[in-house]
Amino acid sequence: MIRAAGIICKPIRDTVSTVVPPLIQWLRGHKVEVFVDKETLECVDPAVPALAREAMGEKIDLAIVLGGDGTLLSAARAVGSHNVLMLGVNLGALGFMTSVTLAELYPLLEQILEGKHRTSVRMMLEAEVHHNGKSNERQIALNDAVINKGAIARMLDFDVYIDRNHVGRYRADGLIVATPTGSTAYSLAAGGPIVDPELDAFLITPICPHMLTNRPLVVPATSRIDLDFAAAEEPVYATLDGQIGFQLQANDRLTVTKSEHRTTLVRPPNKTYFEVLRNKLKWSER
Repeated sequence: MIRAAGIICKPIRDTVSTVVPPLIQWLRGHKVEVFVDKETLECVDPAVPALAREAMGEKIDLAIVLGGDGTLLSAARAVGSHNVLMLGVNLGALGFMTSVTLAELYPLLEQILEGKHRTSVRMMLEAEVHHNGKSNERQIALNDAVINKGAIARMLDFDVYIDRNHVGRYRADGLIVATPTGSTAYSLAAGGPIVDPELDAFLITPICPHMLTNRPLVVPATSRIDLDFAAAEEPVYATLDGQIGFQLQANDRLTVTKSEHRTTLVRPPNKTYFEVLRNKLKWSER
């Protein structure tokens, strides 16, 4: 049962000011308590209860995300440790995950309140940085963990291990470790495969490898993936979901594993994943 909903928005003032006030009114009319994130509060009645995104997970059953995939990725990390249903409404340009349109919003909310909606459960990854043998950074992500170089003209040298078995030393601009959800993001642009988002797996995709035989790998989600940068001569940067990042120090190691948390997305009505792919990637068009 949905008792409380949180509204998380990309800060597009004109759109938010038009869409959110009637949405709040509709939810309250259906006995749903409403919170907004602090970014949205600037565009609505200041009397509406506002919370930081990281604090919403403890208060809400449903997150309504208005924006694009980037907004949804940020929201997923913020409430990822809580069992929160997420409804992504597309206000952006692409929208693989936020594939629900504004026209579909209210009919779909009716289905959610009646418990008749469809869902898609997505695995998340956890990235952990080890420095001098100790963990000093840990983050979750829905799409991917990316390592890349700081210097434009130089390549990175790094070693990849899966379940402590040495895969090989890569010489490349970087590496992407993606979830199936992230298979249609940076990994796809780097030549990685599209993987059904409800599978549990990791995609390991090198970015512009020096050796053309360094091809993308798909491994079980139970795998532990270690990236060792002892051989790197240039600064290395790690980025999660393209939104948060940090520089890795000499001899640091980045470990990627399956997170214990998952993201549950509301699926758009009468729309399959393959229909979304056809529409977004322009398949079958000449």
